[in-house]
Amino acid sequence: MSETAFEMHDVNGIRMRVATRGSGPLVLFCHGWPESWYSWRSQLEAVAAAGYRAAAPDMRGYGGTDAPEDAARYTLLHLVGDMVGLVHALGERQAVIVGHDWGAPVAWNAAMMRPDLFRAVVGMSVPFAPPSPVEFLAALAKLGITNFYIQYFQQPGVAEAEFERDVEASIRRIHFSGSGDAPERSTFGLIEPGRGFLGGTVEPDVLPAWMNAADVAYYAGEFRRAGFRGGLNWYRNITRSWELMAPWRGCVIRQPSMFVAGARDGVLRFPHSKSQIENFRTTLPGLAGCHIIEGAGHWIQRERADAVNRLLLDFLGGLPRA
Repeated sequence: MSETAFEMHDVNGIRMRVATRGSGPLVLFCHGWPESWYSWRSQLEAVAAAGYRAAAPDMRGYGGTDAPEDAARYTLLHLVGDMVGLVHALGERQAVIVGHDWGAPVAWNAAMMRPDLFRAVVGMSVPFAPPSPVEFLAALAKLGITNFYIQYFQQPGVAEAEFERDVEASIRRIHFSGSGDAPERSTFGLIEPGRGFLGGTVEPDVLPAWMNAADVAYYAGEFRRAGFRGGLNWYRNITRSWELMAPWRGCVIRQPSMFVAGARDGVLRFPHSKSQIENFRTTLPGLAGCHIIEGAGHWIQRERADAVNRLLLDFLGGLPRA
């Protein structure tokens, strides 16, 4: 079986670095924040070994992919456009698209907007919901919430300065604290005055089995080189993306789909996550499975790599061969 190789492609006005492995029908993996292609290493190996071409880019703003200076170039339309362009750049006509964290909305919306190109979709951590008539940040303000982490991320330079002060510590604390191994938190995502984002995180005494020192060093090296600005700009386009997505309000995804998350993932405690999952019967009529894995947290494809790989291969095996 082939080893992981790296390719550079001109995609949607940027240069994109892509990790690829294997040959066969294309499976495209979209990572979230603060991660990289590296988060999908186990899935790349398993999917390639099963006879597929697995590809995991550094998403726009991350790692070896360009990070445009203009913050307005990180809308959902840009991010979905990157995945459309990447399928073509890889010489393919269709792909199964898989996304985790911020990569999940990219995957869901890519499948919703381009069913001709994305023949099936898997979302992890973040449930699918059709574009809403209610804007997220305005909804928080209406509820009187002013200290949610996404609000903290809106001011350019503030979160960057916090995370870049000690990049390795930031990676350790964020990744451990979002996992199923961290102590339970009752106020996930809320920031206490003067403490910043990291003030609500935990420095692990011992790294968990799914994240060793080499992993931390790799992520830290990528963020030292690329900085945190690109990934944070995704959050700074929530309102702009909401405006641009208006034509697709109420749309559903009819292709085969699957959702996977950890039972201890804080995203499942977001106000609308429960109802979004309960609405899958309507919003994902092609749903093949909704899997909530006990004991696991946010980084499901890393924390429970073997279980996720089994679910992915079962899902892929149930699709018509491309």
